[in-house]
Amino acid sequence: MIGRVHSIESFGTVDGPGIRMVIFLSGCPMRCLYCHNPDTWDPKGGTAMTVDEILNQFEQARSFYKKGGITVSGGEPLTQIRFVTELFEAAKARNIHTCLDTSGITFNPDSDGILARFDRLMSSTDLVMLDIKHIDPQEHIKLCAQPQDNILAFARYLEQKKIPVWIRHVAVPGITDKETYLYRLGQYLGTLKNIKALDVLPYHDMGKVKYHELGIPYALEDVPPMAPEKAAEARKVILRGMRDARANCS
Repeated sequence: MIGRVHSIESFGTVDGPGIRMVIFLSGCPMRCLYCHNPDTWDPKGGTAMTVDEILNQFEQARSFYKKGGITVSGGEPLTQIRFVTELFEAAKARNIHTCLDTSGITFNPDSDGILARFDRLMSSTDLVMLDIKHIDPQEHIKLCAQPQDNILAFARYLEQKKIPVWIRHVAVPGITDKETYLYRLGQYLGTLKNIKALDVLPYHDMGKVKYHELGIPYALEDVPPMAPEKAAEARKVILRGMRDARANCS
């Protein structure tokens, strides 16, 4: 099977445990206002690669990855779910740790065919890094041009499957960085039993130049980057919501 690969990072340290090879796949149905990789949106973009080509590249530096593994990101990697499944199955056969970095947008709990594909993928997935963009349904559509229903359904599905999850959330001034939204997100996450880590990332505008080069308007042109300490404060609010939700359930 052929995958469309936007790029490969050979020494990733923030996309899962240990040092990792990070494969960024092309294609994404989301249009997040703060996306810093608009060049990954095109499903026909990138370079055609096979599973063997990727794993051969991994094996050449395997000694560096002994406490890490492979992470597949994007774009949205689940737009190429069959390719990711084949890659992860082959990786597990070589005893390589697998991590999926996804928004979960392509999940559909009402489709038996989609559920079957996800069941197969999860059987060879060690960790999911789930990017929850916004907890408010209407604000999610404004931010991402997509509804959040299937994303939250995917989070529940992962809990049922007992797949370890790291949550990622971008704190954007004036959009997601509001105490009421952060606390609500924490309350929701507090109902999930498989959350192993929470990363709150400060908004940055380093992708702005790509929009200019591609001739795409950048919607957050006037939004200033967030200082790391502000993201740390946002994380504390989310954690407070998680603690309160768990206390209410006990």
